[in-house]
Amino acid sequence: MKVNWLSPGSWWPALKQEWLLYHLGDSRFRFMWDEPPPDEWVALDCETTGLNVHRDQIISIGALRIAGDRLLTSERLELLVRPSRAISADAVRVHGLLEREVAGGLEPDDAMMRLMHFIGPRPIVGYYLEFDIAMIDRAVFPLLGMGLPQPKIEVSAMYYEYKLRQLPPYQHGAAIDLRFATMMRELGLPERHAHDALNDAVMAALAFVKLRHLLGR
Repeated sequence: MKVNWLSPGSWWPALKQEWLLYHLGDSRFRFMWDEPPPDEWVALDCETTGLNVHRDQIISIGALRIAGDRLLTSERLELLVRPSRAISADAVRVHGLLEREVAGGLEPDDAMMRLMHFIGPRPIVGYYLEFDIAMIDRAVFPLLGMGLPQPKIEVSAMYYEYKLRQLPPYQHGAAIDLRFATMMRELGLPERHAHDALNDAVMAALAFVKLRHLLGR
């Protein structure tokens, strides 16, 4: 890697990467710091036993790759994960997954291994991604000694920027509806059954591709 040491903007990311690699818990995962394929991303969503990021666990993962303007639906990942705690009744009402359905799922470490190899070094895209990443980071920490290193792209933030551009300056303090269904409808995109991990990942990917064009990125 050639670094211009006279420019802090060039040496700081490289130094940070070297520090992270030095503290990496398992050298088998160095591939996540490789140069990502150009114009590729991974859209991601999870379903969980509940909404407590410190206590609840992942029970379902859906992910697919994006290349340019194309959703690579043939390159998707759908995993059920066996939790060690009960699924809350509130969570079942949201995603409909019962304990008997996930009882035959993967062990969490096996699921995280498959997920990390699927993502590789690609940036991660999602809708309200902060929660999903917090859950995944907790699950991968025993393997990596850290959370996922890839850049994260929040589609609701992209949508907010797009809607804000449409408002006159004096209305920039106005509330913008960031609900998933509203965003998909406003963007003229097809809705799939929500709170299914793969469906939510597909919808986030569709929104990301369209918003990139609308924002000129």
